[in-house]
Amino acid sequence: MGKMKVAAFFLCFTSLFVSFAQASKFWEDFYVNFGDWKVEYPVSTSSGDYKVGDIVNLALDNTTGSGFRSKYPFLYGHIGMKLKLVGGNSAGTVTSYYLASTYKKWCELDFEFLGNVSGEPYILQTNVFAEGKGDREQRIYLWFDPTEDYHYYGILWNQNLILFMVDDVVIRVFHNSKDLGVPYLEYQPMYVYSSIWNGELWATRGGAEKTDWTLQPFIASYKDFDVDSCAVHSHGENQDDSHECYKKLYSSWYGQADAGQLTQKQVDDLKRIQYNYVIYDYCTDAERFEVTPPECARNWPQSFPVQM
Repeated sequence: MGKMKVAAFFLCFTSLFVSFAQASKFWEDFYVNFGDWKVEYPVSTSSGDYKVGDIVNLALDNTTGSGFRSKYPFLYGHIGMKLKLVGGNSAGTVTSYYLASTYKKWCELDFEFLGNVSGEPYILQTNVFAEGKGDREQRIYLWFDPTEDYHYYGILWNQNLILFMVDDVVIRVFHNSKDLGVPYLEYQPMYVYSSIWNGELWATRGGAEKTDWTLQPFIASYKDFDVDSCAVHSHGENQDDSHECYKKLYSSWYGQADAGQLTQKQVDDLKRIQYNYVIYDYCTDAERFEVTPPECARNWPQSFPVQM
């Protein structure tokens, strides 16, 4: 998919519109929701590879971080963006990229990049909140240096499953397990958020490594927002107003049967991640959970062989 521009199609005079992936500027799709004086829009000084608004940089110093939010929330679909993380000694910094609703019992899908001292790898923490309940953290090491170049981080969300993706690799799956009594993310539109903030009390080795503020500002960079989804363009996010998004779901590629199950490659990717890169998984944390959460058996596929 290419870069994103939200195009509005008013459906049956409702407050919904369908969005497609096309080229646009940052401020057409997002607004800065805190630390606006820390946000920069760099311009290419060479051959015009990019123009102002194509890239946005968020900065953190010892006074504040910064962040942005999409103008509209999305219900189901494929949503992603390219990020380049803070280089060098990034201990104590947290760069977040996530989807979240605004309900009291909210839904949320998190990418959190936990900084580290120079020479040590970043940790990517993902989490899933359904109807206000989270505590589903998984942590992995990445198989590349995320500070050297931009990499794609995306989410596929449909009625059957949620996939977390890094470039073209599925790193995590969360299946619909309502039949097991586990709430699923199914009716709450979610905004796209990103931010960089001070997490030195816990982010790096449990808070043992503090932020070196002599290195400020710490900068994370974003570009190429992609979305193929249904955006809810209404006040109050009325559940009834989301009916057109369900029509979009069942008529779109991401709502078809093939998108609701894992391919063999995705199964193999998940097993490689599990065996080689996972450093923490709530499903195996017996100190936190006397009984393994019921969804865990479904979310690490065990039924297919994999070539390591």
